[in-house]
Amino acid sequence: MSVIAKKVRPEEWGITQHVRTLEASIIREILKITSQPNVISFAGGLPAPEMFPITLLKRIAPEVLEKYQDVAVQYSLSRGIVPLREILAEMAEKQGISAKVENIFITSGAQQAIELIARAFIEPGDYILTENPTYLGALQAFNFYRARYATVEMDDDGMIVDKVEAQIKKYNPKLIYAISNFQNPTGVTMTLERRQRLVEIAAEYNIPIVDDDPYGGIRFMGEPVPAMKSFGGDGVMSLGTFSKLIAPGFRIGWINAPDAAVAYFEKVKQSADLHTSTLTQYIIFEFLKQGLLDEHIENIKENYRAKRELMIKTMEETFPEGVTWTHPEGGLFLWVKLPEHLSAKELLPKAVAQKVAYVYGEPFYANGGGANTMRLNFSNCTHEGIVEGITRLSKILKEAI
Repeated sequence: MSVIAKKVRPEEWGITQHVRTLEASIIREILKITSQPNVISFAGGLPAPEMFPITLLKRIAPEVLEKYQDVAVQYSLSRGIVPLREILAEMAEKQGISAKVENIFITSGAQQAIELIARAFIEPGDYILTENPTYLGALQAFNFYRARYATVEMDDDGMIVDKVEAQIKKYNPKLIYAISNFQNPTGVTMTLERRQRLVEIAAEYNIPIVDDDPYGGIRFMGEPVPAMKSFGGDGVMSLGTFSKLIAPGFRIGWINAPDAAVAYFEKVKQSADLHTSTLTQYIIFEFLKQGLLDEHIENIKENYRAKRELMIKTMEETFPEGVTWTHPEGGLFLWVKLPEHLSAKELLPKAVAQKVAYVYGEPFYANGGGANTMRLNFSNCTHEGIVEGITRLSKILKEAI
């Protein structure tokens, strides 16, 4: 090692105090623990790897390079390639959502969509109105900009919208952030009546709604509920992603927003990563253009429906009295509530010792709470893993109760 290298002390570099105090994702930390062999993990929000359309992608990727040549690997528009935006606008129209190419903004996954919105809207101390609990990744993005939270409780019909107006009057939030379909972490879907009322309230106070919808396409039972943007128009910014529908490694998401907002997102993205990968945009575009998505999603739905039913059946057979859970009609998660005196966080080390893992619920609560809750992911396990993992977890719960 050179004399100069010995003098370098990265641990003393001037990283801001704000970044130094940021907390790492609890889920990522749990996944590190559970990466050891033989651990049955219900912790991650991972799609089923056996559902990735590898055979189709092996065919499409070379076709894209042959067809688009240098264009597919060149710098591109910050808003995203036009053909992909056009087809996404067409997909929105089929769902009853008015959309033009100018309204569609391509992002590097839906997580970046949340980050761009946070950067464009939030100043330190601003309030965001969220469901309680809500998506941990959104809280991390908002926390980076020192947001505060006005939270609204949920029940089996989603956000209790009757409580929203009081929170608006008290906190004057910059945004309303909601996950209306198969919410992360609860798996609950907001009813049409509540969606309509939320849109009405937000419009009255001129507060934009961010409707984060990564799971809406994965409805495997029940009837679809119209998207808030279909009747909320420019008052709603909807987020979508192909991470759960095709594969997360492509990092393709999008925002459907009013022209005025898209112009600001463009400026923000240019300072972040210039544009989303041109090559992956073209691969996703060809996947959609060739009409492959609908059949692929049907296969995903069948896979997840069977896993969800098996997990709930095993819980019904093994979990002790006093433990309850949601019954999602789609998505990747269900939400478990333990008796009030139990802490899911304190039980996690015991679970990991028995080679089973979950995410405890506290980090999903912006202002604290939820000690007796946990999130279980059913999409990423085998059928055998679901039965064995739930059986192990039930033994731990019985001992604790």
